[in-house]
This record gives sequence, C-alpha cells and structure tokens, in this order.
Amino acid sequence: MIWIIILSMAALVFISRYLLLEPKLPLKLSDKTLTFLSYSAPAVLTAILAPIVFAPEGHLDISFNNSYLVCGVVATLLAHFTRNTLLTTVLSIGLFFIIF
Repeated sequence: MIWIIILSMAALVFISRYLLLEPKLPLKLSDKTLTFLSYSAPAVLTAILAPIVFAPEGHLDISFNNSYLVCGVVATLLAHFTRNTLLTTVLSIGLFFIIF
C-alpha cells in the first residue's frame, strides 16, 4: 500500500511538472494565471518561515532575545539594501551562528 502511494505521488508530481515545463506541449497559461502563480513561492516560504521566526519555542516571542527574529530582520534589511542574495545569506547565517 505504501509503494502504491509513493508511486502515485511521484507520478502526480512528474505529470504536473511535465505539463507546465515542457515547451513542446501546446499548453499556455494566461497572464493572470502566471501572475497568480508568481505569488505561490513567497506565500509558501512565508508559511514555512513565520512559525520558525516568530515562535521558535512554540509561543510568540517578539523580543531581542529571539535570535531567529533578529537574524530575520537583519536578513530582510540586507536583502533590501544590497539586493545581493549570496551576501545576504552568508551574513545572516554568520550572524545567526554568532548570536545563537
């Protein structure tokens, strides 16, 4: 039963990727759909990130003692002002290891 589920999920993921990414298929998405899909990655990442940053111990912690929040704010500011993903990632991880 587990193998059937795993293979079914693999087939579902492959088919959905193939239909949207294969350039030879005549499937074209509308501009509104592409705009809608452009928000999916930030939405998913925010849903993953928000509980880690704002509630690392399982309850809301908005203070300077929350190293996840401090590093998140620093990473946001670095990303905004430098517009350099590598620099932002390296400095934010370095700061996190220093203050954690």
